[in-house]
Amino acid sequence: MEHGPRRLGRTFYARPTLQVARDLIGMHLVRRLGRERRVVRIVETEAYQGPQDLAAHSSRGLTARTAVMFGPAGHAYVYLIYGFWHCLNLVTRSAGVPHAVLIRAGEPIAHVRDKSWGPGLLCRALDIDRRLNGTDLTAGELWLEVPEEGTRPRIARSERIGVDYAGDWASKPWRFYDRDSPYVSTVSAAQRQRRLARQATAE
Repeated sequence: MEHGPRRLGRTFYARPTLQVARDLIGMHLVRRLGRERRVVRIVETEAYQGPQDLAAHSSRGLTARTAVMFGPAGHAYVYLIYGFWHCLNLVTRSAGVPHAVLIRAGEPIAHVRDKSWGPGLLCRALDIDRRLNGTDLTAGELWLEVPEEGTRPRIARSERIGVDYAGDWASKPWRFYDRDSPYVSTVSAAQRQRRLARQATAE
């Protein structure tokens, strides 16, 4: 088992959800598959603060699907959308407060060969599915690490994506992202190619 000192502990997640969503930008998300460690740098997140937040799954109350969100912080909430894509959320706050942060995009760091912009693509690249629902992020095969010292990301925020059904909650600026990363889900294909080319030249 890998329990290195840089793995984030439960106290990181058991904080106000908007603060966690912002602080996740730049952290490393690690998925262990046998001897392989797939690693991405988180570049885009969205906060969900149910049950009042009508964009959150927990706005429908405690169900078999949302039970993980009502549990203690520091666990993975993984669900399926459109019958095909999985999405990874990290449970925050405390037991009984059904808040979570959706990981929308990651920048490849190690052993990630597929596209990783957008929550579904990210989960596919890291082989994350409902088998990991409820996983303890402080002790399991999926966790977060503090990266080695480097450039701090320039963080921007905006409204969340795809939650128009939530009424006034749809306009909450609860999406956070790295302004300079070409792996943010809303970057166009042309912009992504230009930014990746500039990154390659700089390296």
